[in-house]
Amino acid sequence: VWIQGAGCTGCSVSVLNGVAPTIDRALLDELVPGKHLNLRFHPTVMAGSGEAAVELLAATPKDLEKGFVLVVEGSIPTAADGRFCEVGEIDGKPITFAEHVEKLAQAALAVLAVGDCAAFGGIPSTAPNPTGALGVSDFLKQRGVNTPVVNLGGCPCNSHWFLGTVAAIMLNGLPGPDDLDPWGRPKLFY
Repeated sequence: VWIQGAGCTGCSVSVLNGVAPTIDRALLDELVPGKHLNLRFHPTVMAGSGEAAVELLAATPKDLEKGFVLVVEGSIPTAADGRFCEVGEIDGKPITFAEHVEKLAQAALAVLAVGDCAAFGGIPSTAPNPTGALGVSDFLKQRGVNTPVVNLGGCPCNSHWFLGTVAAIMLNGLPGPDDLDPWGRPKLFY
């Protein structure tokens, strides 16, 4: 499940422009022997839109609890109760990106914070930061959510770092503390 908040969509563009493998091959072929990558939600590339897409996203925690990895692109605005970034509505009530991240992260096996904005707050979090933008780790700590976070920094994140990390998780499970550098990035790539 890939969701986007306060950012430029550059990390999506980077992954979509990857060449080894291309994104269509990563989604259609086995990324690692015997295992497929399933992209349930990505607002830039999915066919569904509007209410149907938001309902699918909202149903994900129940449908796939602890059976999915949440990919967050962009920082998370928290000022004004997160109203600087709303992503759809349910029953006429706007849903903030912060609400989506919190709910999905609680149900996810892990969170991949893709790009500097998601990993560390990036440009949206620089002073004076009127939106209260935060990186994923800081946001989840603030909300008391203990789901593991893997930071894939870069502006944008390199497509090989993303797909390599996904493949490593599919092969070996989540990285342990010894597999990550002091900033929560996989030592395999950083």
